[in-house]
Amino acid sequence: MLAIIGGTGLYQLQGAEIMDVTSVDTPYGPPSAPITRVRLHGEDILFLPRHGTTHQLLPHEINYRANIYALKSLGCRQVLCFSAVGSLKESLRPGDFVVPNQYFDFVKSPREKTFFGNGLVGHISTATPVCDNLSNWIHDSAQAIELPCYTQCTYACVDGPRLGTKAESHFLIQAGCDVVGMTGIPEVFLAREAQLCYATICIVTDYDCWMDDPEFHVTVAKVIQRYGQSLSHAQNLLTTLLQTGLPDIDESYRCALTDAILTPEDALPESKKALLDLLRA
Repeated sequence: MLAIIGGTGLYQLQGAEIMDVTSVDTPYGPPSAPITRVRLHGEDILFLPRHGTTHQLLPHEINYRANIYALKSLGCRQVLCFSAVGSLKESLRPGDFVVPNQYFDFVKSPREKTFFGNGLVGHISTATPVCDNLSNWIHDSAQAIELPCYTQCTYACVDGPRLGTKAESHFLIQAGCDVVGMTGIPEVFLAREAQLCYATICIVTDYDCWMDDPEFHVTVAKVIQRYGQSLSHAQNLLTTLLQTGLPDIDESYRCALTDAILTPEDALPESKKALLDLLRA
């Protein structure tokens, strides 16, 4: 089953038939909102607004572990996300769509970034954190409706909630990053630990603050305005995606834990055995 995680401005799926709404209890507390199962363009989909139903959660307040755990427990195997990002390249213009294939962790605050720990030791490979099948599905569908969409890009994740400094913006450019956002990490890595195929559709809203002309510097007003203008394009893209049919599941993402766990199973606490069973499912 496909799960969609909605970012800024995407708190429900237009035209979807609501099948049920589930409040999921997880070992990490509640997810951002109850999970809605919908029927849209012939597909059963789980939907979760990342920031809550009324955008009440800052990036560092999002319970990322609960979100991924809840979606996995309800049968999710593929995750498609939407996020607003700033561009670190002049060629990636506001209104463009980007599907990153790499992530750069510039989060310095203590977000919970892993399901491992407290008796369960594991080291997951994140060399290729994004599923090519999902990424190609998005890119091909965007091309079919002549929507500018770029792949092979690196997403830098920062703490927020403040917008960045020019020095930070230039540092990320020097590090080889293409776009910057506040919510991609640890979401992408938790999905990897949960053996889920994952990809994010990033909507470029601004040029962050690296340009010399202050007119191009990011503000919240510009983000909301440009993101709102792009949501209709995102909806058209989602319609095209679902009408195309879901891509095949990349089985390499479904066995990511095979060589990652170091703790012998008979040494695991019962709670960690249950967690591992869910991550492996």
